Amino acid sequence: MKKHEIKRIVKEKYGKIAKNGNGCGCSCNCGSASSEQVALSIGYSEHEAKALPDANLGLGCGNPTAIGEIKEGMTVLDLGSGAGFDCFLAAKKVSKTGKVIGVDMTEAMVKKAGANARKYGFSNVEFRLGEIEELPVDGASVDVIISNCVINLSPDKQKVFDEAYRVLKKGGKMFISDIVLLGELSEAQKKDEELLVGCVGGAMLKEEYLGLIKGAGFKVSTHSEDRGISERQYSGLPLESLKIVASK
Repeated sequence: MKKHEIKRIVKEKYGKIAKNGNGCGCSCNCGSASSEQVALSIGYSEHEAKALPDANLGLGCGNPTAIGEIKEGMTVLDLGSGAGFDCFLAAKKVSKTGKVIGVDMTEAMVKKAGANARKYGFSNVEFRLGEIEELPVDGASVDVIISNCVINLSPDKQKVFDEAYRVLKKGGKMFISDIVLLGELSEAQKKDEELLVGCVGGAMLKEEYLGLIKGAGFKVSTHSEDRGISERQYSGLPLESLKIVASK
């Protein structure tokens, strides 16, 4: 599948989720689980899961704000910010002296996130329309990057990590929660549109994924691995949710 075709499919899917609400996008089998229940199952506290209902669309595979060393006054960038859920959690940590930037390539998501920022009263969060392979962010301007179950959707992951390295300040860190494969998919599975938008079809083998991050110049460590998510949300496919810390 060509890169432009992948992006078209992803934009269409997540544009619909932005308009319809809870989409369970990054999941192949969330059943009747609510966005709140999904959030609780992947590492958010009960307070976090309930606090921002319009921003929590149940799309993640972990909680990067929980592992991220986010402090007051920092500038934080969220790659693939969706309706703004993780941005708002980060905004509380950086407080009014800090700033959070969310970048998403789906216009409907950027509009929804902006509306949520106004609704919930966040003045220190800005949402920008753009692709994570070509970030609309100045070089060496960000203290922390977070990303939650998004990079697997990109058809050019090396470029994503190269861009992340570019915009981070020296000593900055990237905290990622993403789906990686523990075994090969069939060619049919790789071409399946539902598996693609469900964060599986475009996922990479774990070691290859880590290799790309290292190739961009980062020092990488694994924070944790959630293999149980395979049975909970992905019908037993050979994958896990990997949480990593990458330092510049």
